Amino acid sequence: MDWGDLRFVLETARQGGLSGAARALGVNHATVARRIAAAEAALGTPLFDRRPSGYVPTQAGRDAARTAEAFEAEQAALSRAIAARDAALSGPLTVTAPHLMVHSVLAPVFGAFARAHPEIALSVLGSIETLNLAEREADVAIRISDAPDPDLVGRQVAVQKSAVYASKDYLDRFERDPGRGLHWLRFLHWHPTPKEVLDVYPNARTVMALDDMVAMIGAMRAGLGASRAPCILGDADPSLARVPGLPLMSYPSIWVLTHADLRAVPRIAAFTDFVSAALRRKRAAFAGNAGA
Repeated sequence: MDWGDLRFVLETARQGGLSGAARALGVNHATVARRIAAAEAALGTPLFDRRPSGYVPTQAGRDAARTAEAFEAEQAALSRAIAARDAALSGPLTVTAPHLMVHSVLAPVFGAFARAHPEIALSVLGSIETLNLAEREADVAIRISDAPDPDLVGRQVAVQKSAVYASKDYLDRFERDPGRGLHWLRFLHWHPTPKEVLDVYPNARTVMALDDMVAMIGAMRAGLGASRAPCILGDADPSLARVPGLPLMSYPSIWVLTHADLRAVPRIAAFTDFVSAALRRKRAAFAGNAGA
């Protein structure tokens, strides 16, 4: 059989059907169905039951998926082992980091690294998605977290604080008419208005909920209300100001991480050292003390 067909069997089992497998593999439904049919023909047995609800693996399908998963792990281990032997300070390097952090903090750091190491071809994936460094989806992850992936190694480079911000125009209007109550912009995955805010502004009320920090910053800039943001973003935005009377609040820390098998690769070590040093120099800004 064509062992490549097992990738399609594995992803269909993982994703629960053709649609998810097609998205994961970057192909169309017909290609997935054709490769599964080829694997079934080669093995002489059905690997999936075709049901209205989707493709459900048979026992043979589950066995094939486990074999494919083992191949995948071995291939990833081989890739890391070969990469770890690479002594050249050159070649491709893929980094994943939250897109707003790239926009607001990291882009100049990445630019400085690229100028210092022109033989390293840097690719940046602006994402908060958890990529699999073990499978070389990325070489380095810059993450905002209090509990980074235990399978990765690296360092905490900065402790963050957050504050409550609003546009300067909004604060001018609010100060002229505080009886209207503070308009609160809430993240969908957060609890309602924080206690620290209600202690100072008991008549605060939620006027909008958003699910993305870029959208939240946009809403604050538009004067729709106040919300919490990392100090390094809020303090650097000339259109925003801290809402008076509120304390700094905790926020997840900044980590620079890689896979244990790759940390000694020269270009990866050079990058993690360079970026970690640059972010450490911004520790006061991350902690909300840039003007102290």
